[in-house]
Amino acid sequence: MSIPVGHYQYDRIDRDFLQARIAEFEGQVQRRLDGTLSEDEFKPLRLMNGLYLQLHAYMLRVAIPYGILDSRQLRKLGEIARRYDRDYGHFTTRQNIQFNWIRLEDTPAILRELAEVDMHAIQTSGNCIRNVTADEYAGAAADELVDPRVHAEILRQWSTLHPEFTFLPRKFKIAISGSPNDRVAARFHDIGILARPGEDGAPVFRIFVGGGLGRTPVIGEELFDSVREEHLLATLEAILRVYNAHGRRDNIYKARIKILVQAIGVEAYREAVEAELAQMDLERYRLTPEAVAAIRSRFAVPLLEAPADADAVLAQQRREDPLFDRWVRSNTHVHRDPGHIIATISLKPAGGIPGDATSAQIARLADLADAYSFGEIRITHLQNVVLGHVRKDRLRDLWLGLSEVGLAEANIGLIGDIVACPGLDYCALANARSIPIAQKLGARFADTALQAEIGALRINISGCINACGHHHAGHIGLLGVDKRGEEFFQLTVGGRAENGAAIGTILGAALPEDETVDAIARLVDCYLGRRESGETFLDTLTRLGHEPFREAAYETV
Repeated sequence: MSIPVGHYQYDRIDRDFLQARIAEFEGQVQRRLDGTLSEDEFKPLRLMNGLYLQLHAYMLRVAIPYGILDSRQLRKLGEIARRYDRDYGHFTTRQNIQFNWIRLEDTPAILRELAEVDMHAIQTSGNCIRNVTADEYAGAAADELVDPRVHAEILRQWSTLHPEFTFLPRKFKIAISGSPNDRVAARFHDIGILARPGEDGAPVFRIFVGGGLGRTPVIGEELFDSVREEHLLATLEAILRVYNAHGRRDNIYKARIKILVQAIGVEAYREAVEAELAQMDLERYRLTPEAVAAIRSRFAVPLLEAPADADAVLAQQRREDPLFDRWVRSNTHVHRDPGHIIATISLKPAGGIPGDATSAQIARLADLADAYSFGEIRITHLQNVVLGHVRKDRLRDLWLGLSEVGLAEANIGLIGDIVACPGLDYCALANARSIPIAQKLGARFADTALQAEIGALRINISGCINACGHHHAGHIGLLGVDKRGEEFFQLTVGGRAENGAAIGTILGAALPEDETVDAIARLVDCYLGRRESGETFLDTLTRLGHEPFREAAYETV
């Protein structure tokens, strides 16, 4: 069997394990169906297999390790959406996919179909190490020092069913980037990892701990600034051991590592980790060059060949087609190979549901990946899709193919690129519906020329304080709250998840849903009317402060 480009190839041990796990869960499902297990008894079992009980149906969350898929896997996800769901899947901020309308009795069959293409739903739920996320430009970006997929795969193998960390105080999230430029929201994770150049020229890793969103948003603090590759696994093991030993288990709201780091301070946490490392058998955890190379060998490297005039062809096509040129400006990123480009495909059509894709769109994406990017697909933590290796002279053909299925929106990084959780339409924890207001905002700012004029401005929406839509990190954030049975939205401004991470500041009292879109439009008008040349929304906000924006948002309240 050939190795799919960019994707780790399972072996017999992996596949035998999945079959045994599915057989075990099938027995548990059957006992739930026949009443032998109550829902309370079944809950921890289903959560260990990615199955949630939401407002209207079961939801299955499928793992997409570090966001990488091959075309056969993507096609399988489309088939599952068509056969077992309501013809769509929802891509999440954890680089996974959720199916929101699953029948319990169908779950074992779905898991078997996933296993056919080396996929599963393990550790997409529960108080364990969740899906490790990585830079969606991995292996392609020009600024990359190391390929983070290799290290993310090492972390996946280390963390899956780890005997010490299967029942942590709370869920635990890790993100890794092979670049000094943060494209993974590293500082908002329990552990965030960024590569940087070491003093001897070899890459080293910066390790951040204690970041997170939710009801207590915290920017992670740097624990170590130069962990060598050989010590990466040992360092993470020690961090987790300290958390597992000292994290609170008496209060679910105070159980995350961010609370522990805040309580004892980052210096004390560092000392505890160093003490743990001092008594560990470090040789057992050492990542030798041979061990890393063995994992790297399980990833096929694409043969990047392009005509000498590929760049000139693309430039000519952009001059001839203004719509295509606008899409290239917003939806592409520089590739390490001069003849190729990275293309980001928006799952945020104007007036659509952020992160949703129909089975037909999923199938078409698989076809386009085969045709234009070596059959490889990446899911982003911003609920979009990336094709990492597109020849420049073939980019317009890709764009035309995307246009045929409504996936050619030119809005990446712009106000139409809205991040949103499923909200009260599905989630039993939510206070408000994220989807309808996302659709209204998408329609309000649908004009692509207006979006280009506004420039970099991201809106994030969460239906409750758990912050699955990462509203704290949005340039403009919306938090759904319940006021006497009515849906209101609290506005924040100034958040950012990349370098220079910041938590958004609350502007004022929450607004009714039917006033919120107009308030955001006034915020945007305030920015456009007062920005200086070359300024982004965040630049203008920093220069002017919050008061002009507060006055604009609440001028009619």
